[in-house]
Amino acid sequence: MNLNNRGWNFLGAFICYQLIVTALYFQYVDGLEPCPLCMFQRAMVIALGGVLLINAIHNPQINSWANRIYQILALLPAIGGIIIAGRHVYLQHLPEDEVPACGAPLETMMDMLPFTEVIQTVLSGDGECAKISWSFIGLSMPEWMLVIFIIATSVLVFRLFKSFQQPKPF
Repeated sequence: MNLNNRGWNFLGAFICYQLIVTALYFQYVDGLEPCPLCMFQRAMVIALGGVLLINAIHNPQINSWANRIYQILALLPAIGGIIIAGRHVYLQHLPEDEVPACGAPLETMMDMLPFTEVIQTVLSGDGECAKISWSFIGLSMPEWMLVIFIIATSVLVFRLFKSFQQPKPF
């Protein structure tokens, strides 16, 4: 199958949509409550999908500056997702006695603290984020998200470099 630029962007946006639908299924059907780091990972998936969808709708030429800007904008949430999921995986692999104490729920922090302090507090993680409540073939949900964000970043970097190649004459 040979996907054009628009096809790749729609595919990426659709995968992001499916990831969010899956997360909502786990939350509302299976009853797995997301921790604050999970919520931040969802935000990165939504941002990534949004940039890819806008790029697909706009559909600039693959070697245009507009497409390169979209690729760079898409890299921001993909790399942010790697950082957040990596921190989450790190917390899950800490020894029991080194896991940070559980903090206030995200909604409470949003009401009481300035936004920058909420981000700093969430990214430092807490005991809630260290729990592994689901796994598939030996990988927890944050580990799967780390793999997905690494794949997305790799594809975006590849497509960005490909956009700098000169088109081949027929």
